Amino acid sequence: MFPQCVPSSSNPLAVDEVSGRSALLGRLGSMEVRLARNASEIAAAQEIRFRVFYDELGAKRQYVHALEQRDADRFDAICDHLLVFDTAIGGPDHRQIVGTYRLLRQDGVSRAGGFYSDGEFELEALMARHADRRFLELGRSCVLPEYRSKRTVELLWQGIWAYCRRHDVDVMTGCASFPGTIPASHAEALTFLAHNARADREWDVRAVATRYRSMDLMPIEAVDMRSALAAMPPLIKGYLRLGARFGDGCVVDQDFGTTDVFVVLPTEWISGRYLNYYGADAQRFAA
Repeated sequence: MFPQCVPSSSNPLAVDEVSGRSALLGRLGSMEVRLARNASEIAAAQEIRFRVFYDELGAKRQYVHALEQRDADRFDAICDHLLVFDTAIGGPDHRQIVGTYRLLRQDGVSRAGGFYSDGEFELEALMARHADRRFLELGRSCVLPEYRSKRTVELLWQGIWAYCRRHDVDVMTGCASFPGTIPASHAEALTFLAHNARADREWDVRAVATRYRSMDLMPIEAVDMRSALAAMPPLIKGYLRLGARFGDGCVVDQDFGTTDVFVVLPTEWISGRYLNYYGADAQRFAA
């Protein structure tokens, strides 16, 4: 749901009126990551999503999207919106936003009628097998072109990890995308994931039957690990580095012009070196 916070101000440390916690979840130099505090900041995040998904990547434009120049759907109203700010830009807070990630906790799913990923992957079956775990869906990740750097990715993950600690999240899930609607054009990368990064039976998630497309597209002996990794989008490579595993099958999303895979990342899988890297600051901001 929306964070119920004080109106936007020039103070990035403004606190949530309900929890008393700071909205800030991380900082690197002039860059900060925190949750959206009001409708203006959420609208600014939707505008950035439109610029990236529609203007840059060519997603199909619905009439309302083209009219409002925002990427918006029914999930926005019940999600938290993680935002990256460049405070060096100056001006109103919502004009400093350069990146965003959408976060949907399991306790908000009943109001949404399910997770966004349910339309592509059999997430409910996974959750039923792990009824004692707290799930978080990550989605709608995008960053403006001039900010697509290691620094911005690090700040996003610092914020996500602080958020997970703050809300006792056990499992991160969500769709990640390859560009284009022809899985065969990513045959080497998808085959690598199918053979080397599949979730085991306990954590496996299958694409819904009507949308299932195989990821095993070429002989595994013909796959070169270096070229397969080099061909993967940065977000998917980032998930791999953290220790994530991937579900069974991919899904073609015609509206967004992507080929989607499913990411599964229980927090205990995150490699120790990344916990050490993000952990100290994330724990401080999670308090």
